[in-house]
Amino acid sequence: MLKKAAEAVPGIVLSIGAALAAIFLSSLVPGDVIGATVMALLVGMALHPLVTRYQVFDAGVSFTGKMILRIGIILMGVNLNFAEVVNVGRYSIFVMLITMATAFIAGNLVGRVFKMNWKLTNLLAVSTAVCGGSAVAAVGPVIKAKDEDIAYAISSTFVFDVITVVALPWIGLALGMSNMGYGLWVGTAVNDTSSVVAAGYAFSEFAGNTAVIVKLTRTLFIIPYVLIFSFISERLEARAAASTQGRTPINFKKIFPHFVVLFLIVVALRSTGLIPNSLVPALANSSKFCMVMALAAIGLKTSFGDIKDIGFKPMILGFIVDTLVLFVSMGVQIATGRF
Repeated sequence: MLKKAAEAVPGIVLSIGAALAAIFLSSLVPGDVIGATVMALLVGMALHPLVTRYQVFDAGVSFTGKMILRIGIILMGVNLNFAEVVNVGRYSIFVMLITMATAFIAGNLVGRVFKMNWKLTNLLAVSTAVCGGSAVAAVGPVIKAKDEDIAYAISSTFVFDVITVVALPWIGLALGMSNMGYGLWVGTAVNDTSSVVAAGYAFSEFAGNTAVIVKLTRTLFIIPYVLIFSFISERLEARAAASTQGRTPINFKKIFPHFVVLFLIVVALRSTGLIPNSLVPALANSSKFCMVMALAAIGLKTSFGDIKDIGFKPMILGFIVDTLVLFVSMGVQIATGRF
């Protein structure tokens, strides 16, 4: 046990260093256009050629990309309060459900046309449907997606979010959208949290507050998606095994992602006040740093060449799905009178 822990230290330290560098570089970009998580992925990928020369980093980088990621997702629960979720949910849940259905239906239809593998297709869909990089990072490991597919899905999300941060405030003003309507639009249609903050508060403080709460509410949907994709992945593996070994029953104990239970427990503790408000900022920052570390580790295991080899079709798919969600979110609000 101690030997394994010692072997992991160099890779963990490297991931911490990459995360700190990403946070610093992100702070230099005006308007928080490039969030620390995306910057961490880019920093990790830039260091990949150097890291591959030394196996001493492998164990720690793998540990960070898996276990530290889960810790970050668990601690993310301190940002959520069930009372706020219920209050905002009255206005946003219908819009969210429609946009999520749009993301997955459109994503899989286009994915079939482009003959893309189902894992990358659904990573792009879950990025748009739920909450960008966090959702991709959570779902990717449970479906055993390749690191380059995870990195590609996060990169695609980032490119689209940069466009929305610049364009959506102007579009909202030009269309005369209400603060509530604009906040719901941004909160349901923009992916990464930093982009939601930037686009929301560029319109008004009320719109920004609404957008952030709606975005955090979307985060709760990480749980059902992780469970659903765990089941799908295991079912496909069992079906493949059945072709050579006979029918194999699904091992629910094996596929159940126990960290989602801990995530819910943290949300419950936050909602009941057992986690005092004075501790929330520190825990929230710890969650963000864990996510930045984890994405740096994913980047360290991914080369720019791997991303290039995937091609442009997934990027086109991501843009199609993201654009559809923008229009559908606005259309639902117009239809329900919240525009």
